[in-house]
Amino acid sequence: MSLPAWLRPWWPFLKRVHLLVTRLLGHVFRVLSPLLGARGVPRRATSSARDTAAGEPGVTLHPGRPEEPWVRPATLGEPAGHWLFAAIHAATVPTPRVPATTVPATFTLEIADGRLSGDYGAATTPGKVLDHETSTYFGVVDWREHPIFLRPTLGPTEHVRGTVLSLTARGTAENYYHFLYDAIGRLAVLDETLGDRVLDEVAAVVVPHGTGYQRQLLELAGVRGRLIQPERGRTVRADRLLVPSNPNWALQAPPATVDWLRKRLPPSAGVADGPRRLYITRGTTPRTRRYVEEAALWPELERRGFVRIDPGKHSVQEQIDLFHGADVVVSPHGAALTNLTFARPGVRVLEMFASTYVHLGLWAICQAIDADYRYLVAEPAAGPDGPNQGVLDDVSIPPARVLASVDALLADL
Repeated sequence: MSLPAWLRPWWPFLKRVHLLVTRLLGHVFRVLSPLLGARGVPRRATSSARDTAAGEPGVTLHPGRPEEPWVRPATLGEPAGHWLFAAIHAATVPTPRVPATTVPATFTLEIADGRLSGDYGAATTPGKVLDHETSTYFGVVDWREHPIFLRPTLGPTEHVRGTVLSLTARGTAENYYHFLYDAIGRLAVLDETLGDRVLDEVAAVVVPHGTGYQRQLLELAGVRGRLIQPERGRTVRADRLLVPSNPNWALQAPPATVDWLRKRLPPSAGVADGPRRLYITRGTTPRTRRYVEEAALWPELERRGFVRIDPGKHSVQEQIDLFHGADVVVSPHGAALTNLTFARPGVRVLEMFASTYVHLGLWAICQAIDADYRYLVAEPAAGPDGPNQGVLDDVSIPPARVLASVDALLADL
């Protein structure tokens, strides 16, 4: 969510109020739940899928890849040592007091007569237990603050016979990055835990599919058959519900997930004939994270051999091919850079940020593919106590400063 600048100082307060309201309503709705029968909201939750499987009949946990550490190499950019990059590196370098960040273990949760609610894919058991580990939501740590408790019931319920697979998670309804990593990426977990042939047993898949890129990605990944659009205030009940864990819930772009996506969604033959230097445009509409000085910068980039690309005008396969063929990518921060997943190791990347919003999700992808990544943050860059909520703020950086970073990136090519 993007807030107007005048409202951002109030965001911590508003967030606390929202979570408090969710807690209060949830308490009331949980008390009323027994009176509402199967439509009632979950009465309690577990913090881990392992606890759900241990405590609920008809629930099985199929383990996959074990938890593993991941130490990230240093990152270059301007301003040097930006606090967010410094903080993540400090947290991931093993010391006697600070362990390495770990990539979580994967699993698939199987629930007999399971329910899947909302566009965030909240999984519940027949005993009205919410499995919080597979139902995470943005900014929610305590299960009592989950948005499933903002409504008095689970809403209308559709019973689907047979096996139903959930590829739904928070953010997958309308964001390319989250759809690729939090929806399609869960197929990698399904492969690890139950094998890729389990897809043949699935009667329906609950997954957002209203946009062209969603349908294209599903087809490229081999997901066919009946698709069910998840909706707020509605629930799907399945004879057998399969819920793979979200390998990217912490926005880590786990290397195993990245590797699976690269193999499952390969480039077309003849990709070597495409452009080698890409500039990714976000257009000219204000408040879309566009680069404001693009008109002045572009002639200089063109002289350096760049080709301007608007990924939204290309099919998913064309985007995969363009990024796979690139040697250098320059872009303001945006979901189109998710396609760096398909770039070759060593690709050079310059990502530009507004001073009010720096995000590490695409940097993590670059780390996983061994890219030469640099960042450039507009001045004055906010410090650790400053705002980082300008999600859609435009990027305004003097072209001379951008070109200096680009030339440094190109120096030995």
